[in-house]
Amino acid sequence: MNVPEHLRYSTDHEWVSRDGDVVRIGITDYAQDALGDVVFVQAPDVGVEVKAGESFGEVESTKSVSDVYAPLSGTVLEVNEALADGPQAVNDDPYGEGWICALRMSEPSEFDALLDAAAYRALIEG
Repeated sequence: MNVPEHLRYSTDHEWVSRDGDVVRIGITDYAQDALGDVVFVQAPDVGVEVKAGESFGEVESTKSVSDVYAPLSGTVLEVNEALADGPQAVNDDPYGEGWICALRMSEPSEFDALLDAAAYRALIEG
């Protein structure tokens, strides 16, 4: 499984990249592999306030529908509109073109509580 060192991870298999108080979120390579072929992504609406641990979207695959959980609290600034026409980007490039949304964090300390790459690897291999 691909687990980039520069990202942080939730135990629900979301990844987070940080640039100041803005984070970009998607599902991990492990999660997309477990789901199978992604056919639809429901992202949260821009402007919505989300709380860490709460469901804020869904990823539908040929196998199942899975909730996407907010790894951090904040306000949705942007969603990946390209996923509406090309949800398979989540499978093809989960850490790049397959990102789901960007948030402005309201509780930056939550970022420090996320797993680093080594801890996430231990979670999925354990």
